[in-house]
Amino acid sequence: MTAPTRVLIVDDSASMRAVLNRILSSDPLIEVVGMAPEPHAAREMIKSLNPDVVTLDVEMPGMDGLSFLEKIMRLRPMPVIMCSTLTAKGAEITIEALRLGAVDCIAKPSGDPSQIERDGALFRKMVRDAARFEVRRAPEIRQPVAPALPGKQRDVLIAIGASTGGVEALFSLIGALPLDCPPVLVVQHMPASFTSGFAERLDRECQVSVVEAIAGTQIRRGTVYIAPGGANHMELTGGTTGHIRLRPSELVGGHRPSVDVLFRSVSALGASAVGAILTGMGSDGAEGLLAMRQAGARTFGQNQASCVVYGMPRAAFERGAVEKEVSLSAMPEAILGACRTQ
Repeated sequence: MTAPTRVLIVDDSASMRAVLNRILSSDPLIEVVGMAPEPHAAREMIKSLNPDVVTLDVEMPGMDGLSFLEKIMRLRPMPVIMCSTLTAKGAEITIEALRLGAVDCIAKPSGDPSQIERDGALFRKMVRDAARFEVRRAPEIRQPVAPALPGKQRDVLIAIGASTGGVEALFSLIGALPLDCPPVLVVQHMPASFTSGFAERLDRECQVSVVEAIAGTQIRRGTVYIAPGGANHMELTGGTTGHIRLRPSELVGGHRPSVDVLFRSVSALGASAVGAILTGMGSDGAEGLLAMRQAGARTFGQNQASCVVYGMPRAAFERGAVEKEVSLSAMPEAILGACRTQ
């Protein structure tokens, strides 16, 4: 019999600790081994209890979740799930936490712990999945430099899909895109409350313009469009100067927005598209990337050594959807090279 996933809950709210404990303990494959009201107590519990996963509150007195996460990832890397309020400050810190190495995040409504209880099935799956991650070290955060690539760019569109570990990967990749790059459409699995803040943070730190996608927008060069989380799938209509469509629909492969849905819509461009699939758990994007490659698009997958979770890229590679696997650091040059005229 599989041993249960051992979880430590860190949250300054006694009522929220009780809610999370109740949610997780209802799963026989999860064991809550401890609950800490603040990071100093949590540090001792991590040493003595050796949990598989830590759930970490973002905003706490004494030491905030972000500072504690930095210590965890430096001293004892392990899977951490951030539990955040829906405030702008909470979202900003959560995005930074994902960039620093937290494997996932879940929205925690301020003053309404019952909502996270209604989302209990998702939270339990998130914890079980997190236990499977091999977290090696804290990522090195650096400002990437756009590669200097000679040659004229083709009239193309770039489509990118990512999930677990994708926040860090996208900061690296998008940060290396030049001002005049082709339009870029991105699906990153992320709660709806965080995608707007994620786009704003990328926009502040990158050369290119980064926005949360709006239905009906005509895409343009030098702009990256992040699919909004939650209610819609993002698709492309028209050619490389076409428009964004946000389509309400059922989950596809357990996701909305789905990387597969985006890639399939982009496959209509044939050779006028470039696709890349980055770190993430599961197989979302594999079939869509295959459709792109079969239609004539250039396609790339992040290699195992540079992935936080080599799930989505592996699935795409095994289906024959990936033309070439490259490291995260080599991905900008590979994508931009594929956008050049031969």
